[in-house]
Amino acid sequence: MKFKIDKQTLEELQILGKYKEGSQYHMFNRVKTYHGEQLLDEIFRCPLLDETAINNRSATFRYFQDRELEFPYDPSQITRVREYMDSASSDSLLSASAKLLTKRLMSMLIHDHRYQQVVEGIHATVAVLRQTSDWIASFENPTAFVQQWKDRLYLFLQKPKVKEIQVIDIFQSIPLSKLAQLDYCLKTQLREDLEQLFDFIAWADVAAAVAAVASQHHLNYAEASPAEDNLLECKNLRHPSLKHAVGNDLKMNLTQHVLFLTGANMAGKSTWMKALGISIYMAHLGFPVAADSFRFSVKEGICSSINTADSIDQGYSHFYAEVMRVKEAATLVATGLRLFLIFDELFKGTNVKDAYDGTLAVVQGLADYRQSLMVVSTHIVEVGAVIGNLPGVQCRFMPTTLENGMPRYTYRLQAGITEDRQGMMIIQNEGILDMLENCQ
Repeated sequence: MKFKIDKQTLEELQILGKYKEGSQYHMFNRVKTYHGEQLLDEIFRCPLLDETAINNRSATFRYFQDRELEFPYDPSQITRVREYMDSASSDSLLSASAKLLTKRLMSMLIHDHRYQQVVEGIHATVAVLRQTSDWIASFENPTAFVQQWKDRLYLFLQKPKVKEIQVIDIFQSIPLSKLAQLDYCLKTQLREDLEQLFDFIAWADVAAAVAAVASQHHLNYAEASPAEDNLLECKNLRHPSLKHAVGNDLKMNLTQHVLFLTGANMAGKSTWMKALGISIYMAHLGFPVAADSFRFSVKEGICSSINTADSIDQGYSHFYAEVMRVKEAATLVATGLRLFLIFDELFKGTNVKDAYDGTLAVVQGLADYRQSLMVVSTHIVEVGAVIGNLPGVQCRFMPTTLENGMPRYTYRLQAGITEDRQGMMIIQNEGILDMLENCQ
């Protein structure tokens, strides 16, 4: 089974995007090798659905961070080994010798570079094997995952042929016959082992990158719990892409699985809802999140409706696009999937009466599905008096204070439903009415 998340949710939460400033991928993309980047991409697109697997991956990243383990390899050297391994191999030592001799002659006659590339590839491979041997020897009290890699690589590095390769003096000229033996051995006899070594290097690259980002941004690792607990507990959760972001605490569970959020425009509701969605997704990757602590039950997907736009191609108005989005979420929930749902300003594309009725009906309907967690925000505070009395609903708001007639925002969650109505004040403070009167 695959984690359910669609393009709209990924874009609204800014999860993917290698070159997109503010995306989570961009933040963690500190990898130094091509294979590390491939693995990072695979991880980002495949959230885990098992709490043990999530916690084990988090433990591995934390191990790298706690011991300040940095990626020890020269990326250009890794590339050189990869290119060397990907070049043509031979099915026998005799064939390898003949090919190498031909390359040697061609290099002498017409300055062909292929012979030198073989030599450099072998030199780089020897260096990487030595680095790996020294590095894994320094892993003390590793996690189960790291221990598996350590044991596997130790068996490989202790093979007589590999030990012999590691002690080769790459600064001395190597006879052609010896080079042919090495070429055949590495590309044919040890190919599978070297492919596993590349897998380890990719994991080490990603783990070192994640650990570095966690340290720089003061992120912490989440704790995954069984799906049936349906809980979310976080302290000082904040948006990971904002400097000086304000954090908030929250608890959700089987008896309080719906969060109804109110507050004025610019009070911080949307940003904090995105922070929740981002943290849920990143936690399912085993990555650290922007919170002092974060405990969650495994979900099977995330669905958000934050920036739903009209669709000219399909002939959808803004309101109808919102309705279709809610329908998609309801369909998923009705199948029994355990989801995390985010609805920011439900039905803002229609009149207040329809938005009131629609918000109430949707929250009432979805509140019956206690295996999912849902966060809903609205400007229509009047509906909160009814929704707040529904089973499983907790009400929070982000307040607005006035300082010298100007609105100020704390971005701090408080219990209850807001009574702030600052819209007209903002319009007046911007001088719009005076401007219109002067134009008459």
